[in-house]
Amino acid sequence: QVQLVESGGGLVQAGGSLRLSCAASGRIFRINTMGWFRHSPGNQRELVAAITSGGSTNYADSVKVRFTISRDNAKNTVYLQMNSLKPEDTAVYYCNADVQETWNSRTYPYWGQGTQITVSS
Repeated sequence: QVQLVESGGGLVQAGGSLRLSCAASGRIFRINTMGWFRHSPGNQRELVAAITSGGSTNYADSVKVRFTISRDNAKNTVYLQMNSLKPEDTAVYYCNADVQETWNSRTYPYWGQGTQITVSS
């Protein structure tokens, strides 16, 4: 079993910054892509940013330039640096990791519990 634990959410004023962290633990042979999704009322869950084990990144158009995703493979941890936050960034942010638990198992997606980000205007 694999657990993802997120930290770093909270309340911030528009224009401010926050940094999210997500640490994976448990039975882990390898983690492929890690990413952050968000969900706000009335909207579907959307991909915010993703990063492969090799460091290739992908961002939603709405957060490009403002957000930066990174990871520490040795710590099985992914980060999301969020700058110039806007009220429309308000959502619950979820960490995701595609984990291979043993050398010969398939990859399964795991999710964090979610952390609330509220940006006030």
